[in-house]
Amino acid sequence: MNGKRVSDGAVARLGIVLVFLCITSSCAASTKWVTVRHVIDGDTIVLENNQRVRLVGIDAPEIKSSHNPQAEHYGEESKEFLRQLIEGKQIRLEGEASQLEYDQYGRRLAYIFSEDKVFINRELVRLGYVQAVRHFPYKYKEEFLLLENEAKGKFWGMWAR
Repeated sequence: MNGKRVSDGAVARLGIVLVFLCITSSCAASTKWVTVRHVIDGDTIVLENNQRVRLVGIDAPEIKSSHNPQAEHYGEESKEFLRQLIEGKQIRLEGEASQLEYDQYGRRLAYIFSEDKVFINRELVRLGYVQAVRHFPYKYKEEFLLLENEAKGKFWGMWAR
């Protein structure tokens, strides 16, 4: 060494800088983009790796399928809107801390964000393509309920007369 003593304050500042760099670099590294292979309905998608994802906080009208012989009003429109938004595109998944990671059907539960930073779950509620879920807590519940009421008041999407 050159005989200079490093002060405790300098060591502390260096430690803070190192912690900040570790946090920011790990956050950036953890942002994983995945491709949407297929949209099943207005609240369920399939990723490129065949993993099914159920969008948290929303409930889309049912579409007619082998499991469900009765389609609900606006089910096909909800599915088609989601398909146009994300099918074949890159998305980022974010989990809900207050819930399990997977539902009883083995689907991953997530909020999804497009490459251009659109919060897809929110957009579906805001434009009236889905309803906000009411029967369990999640971090965007109040916002989604307000957005649903606004869509109803504007007669958007499924709320049109």
